[in-house]
Amino acid sequence: MNITTGLITPFEGVQHASTTLTRKTAPGQAFLSGWRRHDDGVSHTVIADWPAHHPLYTSHKGHYHPLLLAETIRQSLALLSHVAHDIPLDFRLGWESYDSSVVPTAMRTRSVPAVVRLTITHTEVDRYRRGSVRLATQITAIRDGEPLGIARVRYTAHPPAIYERLRGEYADAQAATARALPLGPALDDATRGRQTSLDDAVLSPIGESHRWQLRVNTANRSFFDHAHDHVPGLVFLEAAAQAAQALSDASQTVPTEFDARFARYVELDSPCWVEATPLRRSRGGVVRTEVTGHQTGMKVFSIHVTAFEDA
Repeated sequence: MNITTGLITPFEGVQHASTTLTRKTAPGQAFLSGWRRHDDGVSHTVIADWPAHHPLYTSHKGHYHPLLLAETIRQSLALLSHVAHDIPLDFRLGWESYDSSVVPTAMRTRSVPAVVRLTITHTEVDRYRRGSVRLATQITAIRDGEPLGIARVRYTAHPPAIYERLRGEYADAQAATARALPLGPALDDATRGRQTSLDDAVLSPIGESHRWQLRVNTANRSFFDHAHDHVPGLVFLEAAAQAAQALSDASQTVPTEFDARFARYVELDSPCWVEATPLRRSRGGVVRTEVTGHQTGMKVFSIHVTAFEDA
């Protein structure tokens, strides 16, 4: 994915971004402050305030974690689904794919919060007879007038009746969270890298160098702001980042690109196995890794992650 500069849209007409519409409940986890419509009818600007300090998103040695862009996009799409596309709040949103690329220098943290502006263009909004909606969007992110990153997302919105039929016995988020597997051990400090705290560790060792069990901590408010009926996609992106780190000899790796496909819901009460395959190492310490997840014998996600190594 190539990142280029674009015209900077002025702040006129900005409306408040309600925390409720971002579907976040825990303090300190909602990052949106405003949004505005564009005259073309398909694009919007969303403004986010990135914190100067956060236990997960500022852990990468002076860089914002690329997952912060993913989470900001997730909140933005939740917001726009309601205010721009009239999707009711009780519809359930789910990602089918997520591709992103960030500019590492623009991801550096500073002593003050960062103001990030996302230009979000919905290229497809397909509505189905029973109420479901399938959407595709392109996103450009700017920080202080400079390119920060780009992304493409395909996602769905299902009304309660269809979602409950799809999920069956797993539709109840409270009950599903209560059935979550006990928290397994984390990889040791050297393997998971100094940027990952114990609370944020999402891989458990199983005695294999390229394969682990997904470690799902439902008490982690960055990943589980509220009860979920399945494992959130952000956990898989972090698993891919940590798997790339585990295969690296560097003390820290910083992800710059994700190319992710989410094939099935991942249940909380069954082990999910994560496997990593090194693809290529380029000059300058850039490594590419393919990470897949399997549950009950079926592939549930695949993520191609690119990261640079920081010795």
